[in-house]
Amino acid sequence: MMKTVTTKILPSKQQFAAIKEPHEPHLEALCIFAATGFFMDGDTYWKDTVCLLPAHDHQIDAQGFLTSSTPHFKWHYSPRDISFETALEDYVALLTTIVKDQVGACAVILPLSGGLDSRSQAMVLKDLDNPVHAFSYHFKQGYPEHHIAKQIAAVCGFSFESFEIPKGYLWDCIDDLAQINQCLSEFTHPRQMAVLPELKQMPGVFSLGHWGDVLFDKGAPEGTPEDAIIPLLMKKMLKPGGLAFANALWQAWGLAGDFKSYFISRIAASLSAIQIDNVSAKIRAFKTSQWAHRWTTTNLSVFEAANPITLPYYDNRMCEFICTIPEAYLADRRLQIAHLQQHKPLSHITWQANRPYNLNNYEWNRTPYNLPFRIANKLQRLIQGAVGKPYIQRNFELQFLGDYNDRQLKSYLFDDTFFEFIPQDLISKFYKLFQQEDVVQYSHPVSMLLTMALWHKHFKD
Repeated sequence: MMKTVTTKILPSKQQFAAIKEPHEPHLEALCIFAATGFFMDGDTYWKDTVCLLPAHDHQIDAQGFLTSSTPHFKWHYSPRDISFETALEDYVALLTTIVKDQVGACAVILPLSGGLDSRSQAMVLKDLDNPVHAFSYHFKQGYPEHHIAKQIAAVCGFSFESFEIPKGYLWDCIDDLAQINQCLSEFTHPRQMAVLPELKQMPGVFSLGHWGDVLFDKGAPEGTPEDAIIPLLMKKMLKPGGLAFANALWQAWGLAGDFKSYFISRIAASLSAIQIDNVSAKIRAFKTSQWAHRWTTTNLSVFEAANPITLPYYDNRMCEFICTIPEAYLADRRLQIAHLQQHKPLSHITWQANRPYNLNNYEWNRTPYNLPFRIANKLQRLIQGAVGKPYIQRNFELQFLGDYNDRQLKSYLFDDTFFEFIPQDLISKFYKLFQQEDVVQYSHPVSMLLTMALWHKHFKD
């Protein structure tokens, strides 16, 4: 007896199936994981286990093996001949419909940032009858993003609370995180783990703004030629230090050929399935089928560990809509900005990516007009560092820097059993590069080593 599993264009939860391959680590796939922070296509740690591709009907036999996968949706670029005003009306109507359908009559929990996606959701939710509780978090000694979120919540009439992400929070919850995301994403990104107990106390459903920034922006600069797609994607996918780390693993595991050629071949194969001529639309489709499915979706499980989740930008109707909108209207967040400009109080609140400017004057965020802010901001960070409170910009700085963090990190990286999987000299090499040469450049390899160490501890056997 066969059963069919149908996946959405952007599934909110990853599903897995067995295939008839040896039960052994998929080392080539792990090298891509090491380089980028996410697996490609259906890859997992194991050769005989695959992640079901989105927008497919999957046939699984009585023994639980995946026998076939048939796409029921293909990304396309079929722009309608419509004005920007009509596209804007359609977008606002669709976003409103999707949010209303998804949250129903439930209380809503809204994570607010200083960007546009969650602010767009807030603009819709403020006109619904659902009670909305918003929250935001910020790094200790980092940019106070919660100040922007608090202003948005106040304008919309939402209750609000903010959380500070403390130094070293990861070590108290790292084993829980391993179970939640199955070590399919590196551990320094999901800040919500630091406040998971508090999130569990909030009644309602999450309305999450993931992936709006990709759908509602250009996939590539205008005029990008077809032969530049793979180099552009490689540049976007490879994390700092990722290529060197993947090359080192490839050699240590004695794999045939070389990593870079294998990586390029995998990108080319995935691109070949996207029958779109427009380069910007093609890259957006690639990113959505890869990044969204294998990276962003992975850590949605952290929110789901607290409460049910809804995702307006993941809705199939939104993906279909994107395929019909001219690239010129999607580029540079035009639709989202025009929507938010309809509400003056919301549009006057700082846009974090262009601070200190807002949605009405962000075009002034260029030299020489932004020089006073940039100089003042740099001076503030220098003063903060001089008094022993360095400015925190990245999550790894809270988790890996300092004596306590270092002791915790080494307890996982230099566990004798982990050397069975990754050679000790390779671990030592990248740990020393991180400690002694460049913490930013080599934080990613260290984070990936930590992720793999937890996988080895929890799932290898």
